[in-house]
Amino acid sequence: MSALITGDEISHETELVWLEDVGPLDYVRQSLDRLPTRGGRPAYHRDGRMVGYARLGAQAKASRSSGTFRRRVFWLLPHDRDAEPEGLYARCAPAEAVDPRTLTVRFKGHKTERSEGGPPSLAMQELGITLPL
Repeated sequence: MSALITGDEISHETELVWLEDVGPLDYVRQSLDRLPTRGGRPAYHRDGRMVGYARLGAQAKASRSSGTFRRRVFWLLPHDRDAEPEGLYARCAPAEAVDPRTLTVRFKGHKTERSEGGPPSLAMQELGITLPL
């Protein structure tokens, strides 16, 4: 889950690679996967599709026990809001979801009203506050 990712776990990231335009997406799911390399497109073994991944710098060390690197992978499932706007996640988002506009290298991002499926609150509208784009 996104909330469980800590800053030190992603401190060696050097780049986020997007495999598609995330501009139209309200959210992406993110996870820390154990991968055999620091960079390059990882294999994908979930339903749905991978929309991006992180690359790590040379200073990132592999796990002593497995020889793998923990890297973020961004993905969507077939029943996510982009494919089923009125489906299960029409007015909420999965636990591991974040607004892709809030993601940067070494920052785990966060949910927004947009990623949660709702319009800006009345208070935000009155204050002229807009969501990150």
